[in-house]
This record gives sequence, structure tokens and C-alpha cells, in this order.
Amino acid sequence: MGRWEPDAQGRLERAALELYAERGFDHTTVAEIAQRAGVTERTFFRHFTDKREVLFRGDELARSIADTLTTMPESLAPLAAVTAAFESTADFFDERRPYSKKRQAVIDANPALQERESIKLASIATLIGEALRGRGVPEPAASLTAEAGTAVFKVAFVRWLDDPAERSIAVHIRETVAQLRAVTAG
Repeated sequence: MGRWEPDAQGRLERAALELYAERGFDHTTVAEIAQRAGVTERTFFRHFTDKREVLFRGDELARSIADTLTTMPESLAPLAAVTAAFESTADFFDERRPYSKKRQAVIDANPALQERESIKLASIATLIGEALRGRGVPEPAASLTAEAGTAVFKVAFVRWLDDPAERSIAVHIRETVAQLRAVTAG
């Protein structure tokens, strides 16, 4: 494939994931990723800052969740609004289950990638906290809700990956938030 072929970013993501699964993250170079995707290294760096970012693709998801949160009715309790915002990602995730499983296996095999995943989740919690404060939720409720909602998502995501029935991630989010409510009741 030449550089002019469409979807260079998608091809780079697929090539990187294949190579990480075959050789391991540490034993894969940017040059190898670019070659497999049929692009130059320069094209790689137009889309990603480094080979880790291929797996963590910017802040689009975090911004989408925060933006969705700002559109939720004011009458919704903060945790219900955060839950609904995370549930709004279901189509994105459910369409990408095989990719997500491969991606998570690569992350689980590499401590540096696990650290990057934690940073990404922290950035999601930060954006959610800002959105909650924008909705008038005071501190510490805004930060607690943002952190709890992000933890619910993290647990739900793992359960979703391992679900033999392949139910929607939205189902896992609802079940996990119900479990959170149960353990915090009383």
C-alpha cells in the first residue's frame, strides 16, 4: 500500500496491534509498524507521538464522555449522569470488542503500558470532574463522583472483555454501578 491509500491512522493502529501481539511491545519499532501499514515513519509521527500512543489514541473518548455529561438533564443525580455518559460509549466499544481484547492483552503484558492506561483513566476522571463542576456539583462530590464513575467503567470494561455472552458494555456498566451502590448502602 502506498502513502496515498486511505485510513493511514487505522492501518497504523492495526499494524501496531498485530506486531505487538506477535513480537511484544518492546520488540516492535516504529519503522516496523510503518512498514506493515504501508506508510513512512514520517506518516506515523503525523498521527502518533510515539508507539504507545497507537494504543491510547488521544483524548477523544474522554472528551466525548465529558461532552455527553454536559447534555444530561440537570435533574439526574451526579452518579446517574456519569453512568449515562459512560453508557453512551457502548456502540463504540461493542463494535470494537475483538480489537479491545487484543489491545488489553498487549497492555496487560507490559507494565509501562499499564501505567499509561492508568494515566488515561485519570485524565477521564479529571474531565468528568470538570464537567460535573460545570453542572454545579460542589466539591468534594464532583471529584468523588468522577473517580467512582471512572472506577465503575474500569471494572465494567474488564467484565465486558471476559463476558462469554458478549453482552453490551452498557449492561456491564449498569451492573457494576448497581454493585457500587450495594456496597456503599448503609
